[in-house]
Amino acid sequence: MIVLNGIKFGILLALLIGPVFFTIIQTSIERGFWNGVCVAIGVSLSDLLYVIIVYFGLAQFLENGQFRVYMAYGGGAILIFFGLYHVIIKSRRRLGTSALSNGDAGIFKYVLKGFVINGLSPMVIVFWIGLISIASLEFNYHTGMQYFVFLASILLTVLLTDVTKAYLADKLRAMITSRSLTIINVILGVALIGFGVRLIVIAQTFYDQLVL
Repeated sequence: MIVLNGIKFGILLALLIGPVFFTIIQTSIERGFWNGVCVAIGVSLSDLLYVIIVYFGLAQFLENGQFRVYMAYGGGAILIFFGLYHVIIKSRRRLGTSALSNGDAGIFKYVLKGFVINGLSPMVIVFWIGLISIASLEFNYHTGMQYFVFLASILLTVLLTDVTKAYLADKLRAMITSRSLTIINVILGVALIGFGVRLIVIAQTFYDQLVL
């Protein structure tokens, strides 16, 4: 039952349409399955870090209003930067031997990319705080082992789902042209900019409520 609860929330988290979703798809199409997997691993490491932070009692600090506002401002700005990079620079890339490479060079870069993109969103923190609260209050988990099984089930489900996304996207590579590669990068860039702007707007709204 604990594992089933974890799988249920893991699928929910993995299917949320956000910057991570688009990043895994774009990386897999442009750079191949294994680099998409590296992004997914980075995402999972970021989630694991948040789980450790929240579980060991920093939830109260992370829910501090000013902390969340500043983090949202910073996260929004960096997401916008990533978006502009994809729209202005990567969209000019043409299909070639380097554009759709399956090489293992720069693996750490893709792990870091997934880690940063996922870690920048304050909603990730809120999500994990909410899940641990649900585990405690609704499911009545009270032992370390119960929490471990629940959270490990979620993390593993998210990773497997993200790997599946990378696999399916990689299968589309044979149909990718220079034009479609440009369109993909522009869509990803616009999506990242949109998420970044949304974070900043949310931060400003939250800040206005704090000062009232």
